[in-house]
Amino acid sequence: MSSTSENRDVALDEKLLEIIVCPQCHGELALVSAELVCQGCGLAYPVRDNIPVLLVDEARKPA
Repeated sequence: MSSTSENRDVALDEKLLEIIVCPQCHGELALVSAELVCQGCGLAYPVRDNIPVLLVDEARKPA
């Protein structure tokens, strides 16, 4: 999984992105802008100061 130009403001280690999963459904997470979006359930977790906040209560629900 590689970063795109829209993700340049968020710097997460590629190895971290390979091992972390959604705490809700254990699905794969994709970096989209400043959020980690679950490819399974669709929850979007914020990234604050380059630290993923993987708390279900902090996640944005899919529309």
